[in-house]
Amino acid sequence: MKFNLLGSLALIAPTALWANDDVLGEATTFDSPNGITERCIRIEKVPTGEYKDSDLEEETAYCEIDFYASEIAICPKTWSTSPGMAVYDISEGPYTGNRSEFERNACKEGKAANDLAKDRVAKFKSTMNQKGTSGTFSTSSLLYYHFSRYFDATVKVPVAVWRSMDAQAHFSEVAEPGLAISGGSRGGRMNHEGWRVFAAADADPNSYQPTDDLFTADRTQIYGVLLDSPGHRYGSEINGTRKSGWGKGQNRDFQETPAFLALRSSKPLPEAIEEGVKEGRRDRMINKDLGPDVSDQQMAFWMQELTEIVLLDFIFSQQDRVGNIDFTPYWYWVEDGKLKHKKTKHHQPNDGDIPADALLIRRSNLNDNDAGGRVEYANFAKSTQMLEKMRHFSPSTYRRLVALNSDLQSQGPVYDWLSQSFGLSDRQIAQVVKNTALATSILQSNCSSGDLMFDLDPVAFFLRNDTEVEVVDCNDP
Repeated sequence: MKFNLLGSLALIAPTALWANDDVLGEATTFDSPNGITERCIRIEKVPTGEYKDSDLEEETAYCEIDFYASEIAICPKTWSTSPGMAVYDISEGPYTGNRSEFERNACKEGKAANDLAKDRVAKFKSTMNQKGTSGTFSTSSLLYYHFSRYFDATVKVPVAVWRSMDAQAHFSEVAEPGLAISGGSRGGRMNHEGWRVFAAADADPNSYQPTDDLFTADRTQIYGVLLDSPGHRYGSEINGTRKSGWGKGQNRDFQETPAFLALRSSKPLPEAIEEGVKEGRRDRMINKDLGPDVSDQQMAFWMQELTEIVLLDFIFSQQDRVGNIDFTPYWYWVEDGKLKHKKTKHHQPNDGDIPADALLIRRSNLNDNDAGGRVEYANFAKSTQMLEKMRHFSPSTYRRLVALNSDLQSQGPVYDWLSQSFGLSDRQIAQVVKNTALATSILQSNCSSGDLMFDLDPVAFFLRNDTEVEVVDCNDP
């Protein structure tokens, strides 16, 4: 659930302090039917970042999508709370090559449109922050993607590229239909209001303030990100019970989940895991969603993933994390001293090369990352003191954080990359720098007081049941 932006941001006049379309990277261009040259930009890689070949292949694939090709169809996203665009491959299926018919008929089916296409190949998400709408900032997804690679994160964050689109084409093919469809039973109140605002902005860019947040400098195009986010939604075992309501309440509920409770425990890792599971099960909803058994290996992965989620959310002032963490299930096993895994889809133990004693591990997906990056957003990881409560941490993540803070403070290569690549405002850059410094200070303080144990390494834990606490120099790791 997104928050309702009830403030008066829509009344603030645009200034040079807002985001813009001045991004840096490798560009691919497309011409719209109206003769507008659209851009898809693969943002420059973060210095020292760890990217997989599949990341770069996915970036390339996104930047090969022509919104107007005959085998591509585009639909308004009328589910959830924020307006967006679903991009479908219709090279196979009942609407093969018939783009206009797909958009006229299949788009009305909402998520079920995917069953009428070969595949949904991407989502196009733009910024939307107006009174009565949900709060989204498209650049946030780019920040999460690239900084997760800087930290070489265990949690899975989707690849994202920057993309622009002819505003008039968006109006006729997406916003106008989105307004009509979301007015029915499929669209919620905030989704419908988002489409109303979007349709008005496509027709008159100055109706959206600050205009630079949504439109290119020449006002002929909107911009956002292309990404995809497969996965299944966790229940209360990770997302928390959310019984205390939106805001600080549900973020405190989030800290009462088994893996977070284990992170808060000062006991050695095996005992912290046991304690976290026991304490978490005291809540009936969590006990049910956790299931009858949860392995220590699963808990180790969850704990590492949660530290990364909290750290990224703290740095980018994310205000809509709780309830938005997903997972993909895998089979994990040890073979010849190495940890192996395969997705559970189409695979079972004793099926092919998956041994009978393989463990089912849910790996976390951080898919919904579009409510960070803006100074106006509420930083709930900070305000509910999530980092201060952590007693277990990865030495590798800690080292990368300290190095990042040093770079940002000295305006080194990562700072230059951050400043030049995303079209961020000076205030937004300053917020990342400030939050990184504060996160570093909090964890260094915990380290110096002896309250932080560097014992999180889920792979080593799985392979060797390794719970050794690494000795780390708090200030110069």
